[in-house]
Amino acid sequence: NAMSYESKMLEAFNMPTRKDVERALLISLFKHRGMIKEFSSGEEIVDEIANNFGLTEAQRSAYLETVYKKENRTKKVSLWHRLLFRAADSLAKEKLVSRPTQTMLLTNKREWMLTEDGYDRVLKLLNIPLARKELYPIKSYEVQKIVNQIRVQPRPEDYDPQESTGRTVTVTQETRLRSRAFRHTIIEAYGFRCAVCGMKMCSPDALIWEVEAAHIVPRRSKGKDEVLNGLALCRLHHWAFDVGWFTLNERFQVLASQRIQDLPADFGKFWDYNFMVQLSKRDRMVTLPKEKTLHPHPNAIKWHREHIFTT
Repeated sequence: NAMSYESKMLEAFNMPTRKDVERALLISLFKHRGMIKEFSSGEEIVDEIANNFGLTEAQRSAYLETVYKKENRTKKVSLWHRLLFRAADSLAKEKLVSRPTQTMLLTNKREWMLTEDGYDRVLKLLNIPLARKELYPIKSYEVQKIVNQIRVQPRPEDYDPQESTGRTVTVTQETRLRSRAFRHTIIEAYGFRCAVCGMKMCSPDALIWEVEAAHIVPRRSKGKDEVLNGLALCRLHHWAFDVGWFTLNERFQVLASQRIQDLPADFGKFWDYNFMVQLSKRDRMVTLPKEKTLHPHPNAIKWHREHIFTT
């Protein structure tokens, strides 16, 4: 029996249990923003997880042999690869990850990808409260589906950046997923940089980015979770934009409030660097995504100029 031969080999080489490998895989997926490559030889992820278990050279290089009598050949399969695959396959059966064939249809990459249930499971494993789910740049299979939809939305001339007023928006699982998909789409479209100052920074573990996805028409005014109503801004520029210290003109240049001139001399400064004076520089362009379809819509910006901006 092939299975008992495999079990004997796993025992002989004192390999980690499949349950332990499943846990390690979920944690690796979390650290890699929700996706890891297929386990082909030479893939870093194969060694990375082996290192986490402190596997010896013998454990890493052990292989299973299958003899094909008819063809008179022997097929060799790495024991560690097989164990990784069986663990991932088991997670896929539990719907905690999507298989590379499924992920391929969404991202054009053959990768294992966390599902929402998988994401919840790994947060539990790491003792991270579910409420922090929004914080991490983990792209689940379900969120990636919505990102794909958001990215290809049409750009109508008469675009309305606000939800129709009749609808009361109840916070459902779907709206939460959409809100996360909006964030991913905007931040990635802008290359993880602030459109105004170019700030690009992440946490030491590279999991949390400083940049935020800003709504041009804010959520409180029924602003849509769409690329046409979004901008990537660092926390400081996000705050200044939301309270009306600056807006954009039709040519995507920064338009600063006249009231900056009336601020006390010690306001808006980082020691010698004056944040507010920098905002006021004439003809300052924001940096937008290369793809024009991902640029904010003029109607959303016009709304911001008329309703939020303080002249």
